[in-house]
Amino acid sequence: MPINILMPALSPTMEKGNLARWLKKEGDAVKSGDVIAEIETDKATMEVEAVDEGTLAKIMVPEGTADVPVNQVIAVLAGDGEDVKAAASGAGAAPAARPQPAEQKTAPASASVPTPAAVTPQPQMPAPPSGGRVFASPLARRLAKDAGIDVSRITGSGPHGRVVARDVEGAQSGKGLKAPGAAPAAMHAYVPPAGPSDQQVRALFEDGSYEVIPHDGMRRTIAQRLTQSTQTVPHFYLTMDCNIGKLLEAREEINATAPKDKDGKPAYKLSVNDFVIKALALALQRIPDANVSWTDAGMLKHRHSDVGVAVAMPGGLITPIIRKAETKSLSAISNEMKDFAKRARERKLKPFEYQGGTTAVSNLGMYGIKDFTAVINPPHATILAVGAGEERAIVKNGKIEAAHVMSVTMSCDHRAVDGALGAELIGAFKTLIENPVMMIV
Repeated sequence: MPINILMPALSPTMEKGNLARWLKKEGDAVKSGDVIAEIETDKATMEVEAVDEGTLAKIMVPEGTADVPVNQVIAVLAGDGEDVKAAASGAGAAPAARPQPAEQKTAPASASVPTPAAVTPQPQMPAPPSGGRVFASPLARRLAKDAGIDVSRITGSGPHGRVVARDVEGAQSGKGLKAPGAAPAAMHAYVPPAGPSDQQVRALFEDGSYEVIPHDGMRRTIAQRLTQSTQTVPHFYLTMDCNIGKLLEAREEINATAPKDKDGKPAYKLSVNDFVIKALALALQRIPDANVSWTDAGMLKHRHSDVGVAVAMPGGLITPIIRKAETKSLSAISNEMKDFAKRARERKLKPFEYQGGTTAVSNLGMYGIKDFTAVINPPHATILAVGAGEERAIVKNGKIEAAHVMSVTMSCDHRAVDGALGAELIGAFKTLIENPVMMIV
């Protein structure tokens, strides 16, 4: 029986991907482990590995095709001993695909972004009887829960009326939301009003006075996540000024004494941001009640400080994560961040390198920004916005003197981190960043 190869799901929120390139052509022999295609997601490019042996009988989705739904058949493989022509003629007719574990590998430099191999399609659920069980995908149920919407109020557009992720996204703007009488009053949730439509916005401007630039997958994902965060996470903000004079002196001395290789290249070159990452990681260890993630069932209290760091890239940003940052040296953090930043801009990060984390740092100091507030990226409960270090006049012992000062603002999820707890956390950060020797001993 022919084997269907499906569009793989690379993350819990992935619904579509772009088929960037086929590395095998019809009629080619395929062995288990062979890389057969490259698939682009919103943030990475992955290689699809075959887990079955046979002959690539038919390519169902041409390379360069965008927005291919997860679990759609993209190719058909004829097994050993099967007639290739017969498999090709019956392509797509098989009701199921062989499970293909996702093998994540970074794509070659010619690719634009990473993803794994085919997975078994979700079974279609029968239409629910009136007033009975509501059928919804696990992802749709989670998104609805995060948005505070009763899934039974959402009109499903999937097979046999199944509620899928796109239905939840529409419900957040009031689309496809059933009348309140369809669910108990206690389960009703506030749905924010929809913004102006595309046509309404364009009507405000003269034809020909603008260019329409379609959103790519990354920009859509960023928009959805930030909108969801601001609507569902109660933010509050705490700002402190930090005297980084000692930090700058320590940084200069450490960099000057860094060992060099035979070509004279130093083994590391610390940045102020490296100290910020380490200080935040240690601060979370000192104030462990703030190293948490909110869930409706209970608080997740994390043992380690996994610090995400926002990295700008063409079309948006990504947040690679320094895992167990409290255990790593400043030089290790520095080199890891340089590697992350390089691969992020090339869209070669693997999903596990930017998914999860317990907090994050967003630094706009290099742009001369004095201070700002950042949006929390769930499941984080905090994010630290870092401004530029600059010389300012301060009062010390009754006298005015110059000092290097850096303003930082911590955004907190008030469900998980109360005001006093947030103040303790940013206070611990200030102590560490102003006394960098405490991060070394």
